[in-house]
Amino acid sequence: MSKVFTLAEVSQHNSNKDCWLIIDGKVYDVTKFLDDHPGGDEVLVTATGKDATDDFEDVGHSTTAKAMLDEYYVGDIDSSTISTKTSYVPPKQVQQTQDAPSGFIIKLLQFLVPLIILGLAVGSRFYTKSSDEK
Repeated sequence: MSKVFTLAEVSQHNSNKDCWLIIDGKVYDVTKFLDDHPGGDEVLVTATGKDATDDFEDVGHSTTAKAMLDEYYVGDIDSSTISTKTSYVPPKQVQQTQDAPSGFIIKLLQFLVPLIILGLAVGSRFYTKSSDEK
């Protein structure tokens, strides 16, 4: 009979010195694997304190990686302590209203400023050339 942990118990193991993950209803102590994880230890540490099944599956781990989980198994999770899955709802973005006249002015300036600089350069070249001939 394996030990059954609550989410609160598993959530206490959330550092790179003590890292537990919940995957497919099972609890794994992956602390010893942190240095060897190809994606780095931060990826694993950020998956603590929640059901990391989706994170694990989304990466597309190999069958070898899935088989490695057995050596880190410490028990099962009490499913009643995990909240039901909620779908991701992106945050509402504030609609930015563009002021039409200011957009027009910016486009006009982007066109005129280089022309003015070019005109000044040609004018100064023409002026200095004509003053050198005197």
